[in-house]
This record gives sequence, C-alpha cells and structure tokens, in this order.
Amino acid sequence: MPAERMMPTEESDDLIQLTREIVDKEMRPIVDQYEREHTFPREVFRTLGRAGLLTLPFPEEYGGLGQPNEVYLQVVEEIASAWAAVGVGVSLHTLSCYAMTRFGSPEQKDRWLAGMLSGEQLGGYCLSEAHAGSDAGAMKTRAVRDGEDYLIKGAKAWTTHGGVADFYLVMARTSDDGAKGISAFHVDGKTEGMTADRPEDKMGLMSSPTATMLFDNARVPAERRIGAEGQGLPIAFSALDAGRLGIAAAAVGVAQGALDAAIAYAKEREAFGKKIIDHQGLGFLLADMAAAVESARATYLHAARLADAGRPYSRQASIAKLIATDNAMKVTTDAVQVFGGAGYTKDFPVERYMRETKVMQIFEGTNQIQRLVISRDLAR
Repeated sequence: MPAERMMPTEESDDLIQLTREIVDKEMRPIVDQYEREHTFPREVFRTLGRAGLLTLPFPEEYGGLGQPNEVYLQVVEEIASAWAAVGVGVSLHTLSCYAMTRFGSPEQKDRWLAGMLSGEQLGGYCLSEAHAGSDAGAMKTRAVRDGEDYLIKGAKAWTTHGGVADFYLVMARTSDDGAKGISAFHVDGKTEGMTADRPEDKMGLMSSPTATMLFDNARVPAERRIGAEGQGLPIAFSALDAGRLGIAAAAVGVAQGALDAAIAYAKEREAFGKKIIDHQGLGFLLADMAAAVESARATYLHAARLADAGRPYSRQASIAKLIATDNAMKVTTDAVQVFGGAGYTKDFPVERYMRETKVMQIFEGTNQIQRLVISRDLAR
C-alpha cells in the first residue's frame, strides 16, 4: 500500500502522484531484469529529468523546481520503494550538484548549472579513496597548479555512476596542510586523463555502476575549482549533510517496499487454516516493521524541515541516516522471514531489498561515523 503522506502544498502532492505514475509505468516492469543483467537505466534517469524530478530542490532560475527538502526527499523515497539504485542515484546526482549551487561563483553558475540541472546530465561524486574512506582528510589524490589549469593525479574509490556520469564533483589535495589542504573541482566527464576502472562486483544495487575513478594528470581548468583553495572539505561535508538525508529517504523507501511485499504475501499465504497475517506472531512482526518504517520517515522529515527553515541540521541528518538505514536493514531482513523459504529465492523481491539495504549503512558515512558525529555534537 502506498505510504500515507501529508504534503505541504497541492503542487507537491501532484509531484508525488506524478512520481508514482512513473514508478509504476516505467520502473517496476523492468527493475528485476536490469538488476539481474547489471544494466544501467540511463533512460529512466532521462525520464525523471524530463519530468523535473532530478532537479527538485534547486533554484528555479537555474532550471530547478525550487521545492523544499521535505518534498524532494519524499520523491526519492517513492522512487527507492521500487528501485533502490535509481533512488540512490537521484540522491547522488543532487549531492553532485549541491556544491555548485551553494558555493559556485555567479559566473560558474551561469556557465554550468543550467546544464547540470537540465535533466539530461547526471553527476558523480568523488571523495573517498581506498585508504581513506571515512577519514577524508587523509586523501592523497593531488591537484597541482599548472598555469591556468590543475593537473589531477590519483584515484577515487566507490564512485557511484563511475564511468557513466556527465560530470563529477572531485575533491583533491592542493597543499599538504592536512584537512585544510583539500579543494573541490567540477570536472567534465570527458576530461582526458580521467578514466573509470572496472566496476565493482557488488552484492546489491547491481544496475548502478560503482567504480574507482583514475586520474592520470587529468587537466582541469582552474575556473572549474569551486570555492577557494583549501575549502574542499567544508564543501564536501556541507553536501554530505544533504546527501545523508537522501540516503535516509532511500532507505525508508526500500523498507516501505519490503513492508508492502510482506503484507501482501501474508494476506494470501495460509497456514493452519487461516491467513498467516492473522497469526499473532507474524502480525506483531509486521506491526513492528510498520512502526520502524513510519518512525524513520518522521525522523528524516524532521531534519528536512529544519534544513528548509535555514536552521542547523547536521546532527539531525546523521540521526536520520542512522535510524533510517538501521531500521531498513531490520525491516528487509524481517520481510524475508515473512516469506519463509520463498523469501530466500529470487522469485520475490524481498531478498533484493535486503541486499540493497546493507550498503546504506555504509555509504555517505558509516553508521559508526554517524554515531561519532552525533556524540561530538552533543559534547559541544
């Protein structure tokens, strides 16, 4: 059953209905095939882009829809309830555009932002490195000034949309001043010297390529540096607050999809002369699953509304990411249990939901890192 929502405006309610139509007509019929064949659904992203669903939280003057985070995140949730890889991809694209929107100069915005928000382009985000996942300040990828350009050399691990993105937000070291020596760059996807390594062989999100991006003295014009030299990590971390809410919303979407599948199955399957949903042991399990989904949704919406009001929300974003992804892991695991042996097969989608959810406890900062962020904020 669809999630019960209270949208802030009639326009935002229409956007939810539009999203559900696209999900039902364009995504549900093909998701299993694309996941099975590891096929990237580029045309699905174009469909979302043409409908304005890739640019929801960005200013209208640059081609966005100017919608609040409260609305954008619920659209991400609806998408992820059917296809996690696409929901995560929408969040990742938004993350990739965030720095230019927030920290780009007027000239940079005029030159690049309209294309980034056209709905035809897709972004990638290059922060992590193989030896420096959560410790971004330990990165080694370096950008050396060469006249009017920078030469970037190094490797960026775990890049969602690696090799298929049209542009990348790349963090690279411009000095040896630790965390203060990192800068941000808007890099064209066709830049010579930048290539994608073989995609990772993952346990979930099969239709979304994740690859290490290799930089072999890739020449990037200095005009593509976002912000000042050394401002890269504050830019990255500011974007990650928004990105964590995107992952929280995607996790709730997957959990909602798993809950819906489990309820439908429990209403049809019979044991000992009655529907299995009527057995208290299973009925209570489904009740706990529903409580986990709805409480996680309320948590990310609270953080989103703080962001929309211009109030600090870093701690709340970490709480939302932590709660939503941990709850989703429990809900999807329990959904497999509801199906019994059938849930362990690929005849039903719940095993895919469980596999997809695991990584959400890891990327955009592991849930251990979220606890660190929360505890440090409380100690201030």
